[in-house]
Amino acid sequence: MIPNENQPMVSIEKEMKKSYLDYAMSVIIGRALPDVRDGLKPVHRRVLFAMRELKNDYNKPYKKSARIVGDVIGKYHPHGDSAVYDTIVRMAQHFAMRYTLVDGQGNFGSVDGDPAAAMRYTEVRMTRVAQRMLDDLDKETVDFIANYDESLTEPAVLPAKVPALMVNGSAGIAVGMATNVPPHNLNEVVDAVCALIDDPEISCEGLMQYLPGPDFPTGGIIYGTSGIKEAYRTGRGIIRIRARVDVEQDRAGRETIVVNEIPYQVNKARLIEKIAELMKEKHIEGISYVRDESDRQGMRIAMGLKKGSVAGVVINQLFKHTQMENSFGIIFLAVVRQRPQVLTLKQMLGHFVDHRKEVIVRRTRYDLNKAEERAHVLEGLKIALDNLDAVVQMIRQSKTPPEAKERLMAVFQLSVIQAQAILDMRLQRLTGLERDKIVEEYQAILKDIERFKEILGSEQKVLALIQTELLELKEEFGDARRSEIVATTRELTMEDMIAEEDMVVTISNSGYIKRNPITLYQSQRRGGKGRTGIRMKEADFVAHLFVASTHHNFLFFTNRGKVYWCKVYDIPQAGLTSRGKAIVNLLNFEEGERMTTVLAVPDFAPGHYVLMATKAGIVKKTDMMAFSRPRAGGIIALGLAPSDELIAVRITDGTGNVFLGSAMGKSIRFHESDIRSSSRIARGVRGMRLGPGDRIVGMEVVRFGQTLLAITENGYGKRTSIDEYPVHKRGGMGVITIKTNERNGAVVSIMGVQDDDDVMLVSDRGKIIRMPVSTISVISRNTQGVRLIGLETGERVVSAASLAEKEDENGNGEDSLEE
Repeated sequence: MIPNENQPMVSIEKEMKKSYLDYAMSVIIGRALPDVRDGLKPVHRRVLFAMRELKNDYNKPYKKSARIVGDVIGKYHPHGDSAVYDTIVRMAQHFAMRYTLVDGQGNFGSVDGDPAAAMRYTEVRMTRVAQRMLDDLDKETVDFIANYDESLTEPAVLPAKVPALMVNGSAGIAVGMATNVPPHNLNEVVDAVCALIDDPEISCEGLMQYLPGPDFPTGGIIYGTSGIKEAYRTGRGIIRIRARVDVEQDRAGRETIVVNEIPYQVNKARLIEKIAELMKEKHIEGISYVRDESDRQGMRIAMGLKKGSVAGVVINQLFKHTQMENSFGIIFLAVVRQRPQVLTLKQMLGHFVDHRKEVIVRRTRYDLNKAEERAHVLEGLKIALDNLDAVVQMIRQSKTPPEAKERLMAVFQLSVIQAQAILDMRLQRLTGLERDKIVEEYQAILKDIERFKEILGSEQKVLALIQTELLELKEEFGDARRSEIVATTRELTMEDMIAEEDMVVTISNSGYIKRNPITLYQSQRRGGKGRTGIRMKEADFVAHLFVASTHHNFLFFTNRGKVYWCKVYDIPQAGLTSRGKAIVNLLNFEEGERMTTVLAVPDFAPGHYVLMATKAGIVKKTDMMAFSRPRAGGIIALGLAPSDELIAVRITDGTGNVFLGSAMGKSIRFHESDIRSSSRIARGVRGMRLGPGDRIVGMEVVRFGQTLLAITENGYGKRTSIDEYPVHKRGGMGVITIKTNERNGAVVSIMGVQDDDDVMLVSDRGKIIRMPVSTISVISRNTQGVRLIGLETGERVVSAASLAEKEDENGNGEDSLEE
């Protein structure tokens, strides 16, 4: 294309930038964002103004919605009719706006997402609240601008006695920005504005004493206040809203979860569909049915609970997986002097106060002008009444009205307006009663003029007038808060969604773990015979058996001095005869790391300690609360020397006696108070001084009357009463607990036992023997013991453990639970 010399060259980059910015600002200012002063977008403002022009007031008959829509798009809003009608519909929905601005008659949709009827079927009129938004519009309180074709004028902003932006909120998406202002309670907003007027230096926290948070038309529970504080302080924040839930119980004891309020802007029908879907997919198994029982009396979603289901757990699952808990992102973005701006709570209220100050000043100035004009006329009428005979004679003698007007102005020093008023005066005003009324009106007008001048001359009187009008609004429209605010909050955890029930947890000697409900064991033992609780491979057996709630914690301590956490509900549930899952696959053990002790902890309570012992004779006591914060990769339980290992851990109350036994048959008993409590990463203190080549093989926290079982590698062992071991100070060499000569070999295990316990011995060639503790004699301390297991040449015992299960009459292992 040949360039035209008369056509200037334009950079496409600059032209697109300019055009895009023009478009963006048009959307921002002209369509998507509310004005901070009246809280309305242009379409809302035009709808209310058109309804006012049609006299579609709250106390007048309804008019067809189509008529309002036609006036709006024909005179002020040159866009689609559906957009305008959708605006009218939303302004009439009680579940969408905290204080509706349109009083609708007909089908205007529902909280289930049902659409409104067509505009030709519905009828509307303004509400009283909307009327207050338009009060004083005809008193030159706001500027008027030309409409789209400059054939009419429309208000640039409404006088807005109601702080609509805070009261009804607003939502809109512009170009590159969005606003999402939640609705609030009128009473609280009025109180906050009045507090700001009384103390312009009030802080955000001070305003929150009056305005604690949003108040949604659908009610619900605002869960936590940190998001509210953040939004009020910075203009942005996220809050969580929960449905209001009750649990009802019928005469038969069946429980029903009932939802009476749902979070703001949540579709009820889709919420019920989601719950039904989760039931079908077995994500929520505690609900037998879900029904929508809503009626004219209000919302009601009923969910029947299955027998044995825990209502609290099911409710937490609903909060986690459905919109019964929903987030609302607050963005206080509004148009301020033709520019979009993110505002704090104080700034938003401040802009409203400034707008009302301007409106009241302009209104008062308008009223003052009208009053002065009226006073001027009344002064003329008063002069005429004082000189009635002369005025009448002068008018009768004049040939034309203009001549009469001229003579009145000349004789009585009247203005044109006053002379004309005298000429226009009806004869009935000449009666005595009417004359008195003119005088009274004149006196009243003078008082009004004085009052108007006082208001214009004092900012404090303007502010006082704002407060008075706000308090009148509060008296007329104020209502109770619908949304409850719960200050304390916490995140839902997996524990909240799992029912608390007792489980039997078994751990085998080779490191396999599983859980089963305790009810399985109890139901099988009613005949008194017992049942097999687990089938193990050769050379394996149940070393630990715990009865613990699904919410309890297990602490797994390893040879490298680390501790790992596991909740009971995280332990795999397996069949009664299954071995379960290997612990090394359940926890993130490092290479070469193995479990040495497992502890069941119902809760982390102050006053209890974790006592640890290493093979080098080091002991350490740490407050249990130091282990109350789990980490996926475990934490250090104690510091270890490179060649040392953790061999035993116990939970104590700080008042017991500690017993340590070594491989060379030495042992020491000392009071637990000899060990001071230390931090988690500390190495501890010396518990027993060891000879060359010796190591600790066992630790127990003992009480008087217990017996200690010592087992050697050559298959010998003995029981000795704890009373035979004197109490020494920690750090000593100890006393002999069993002779470790060529016949016995080194000690492989030492443990506290009772007469009804069973022990299991395992050799390095896979030989295994199980025996009752009661068959092992209790003998004195400095002896050799008796043979416990027959071994072949070169064979030796490598481990021993007290069994967590009993033996039935057929010689099978069975659980040791009693009903």
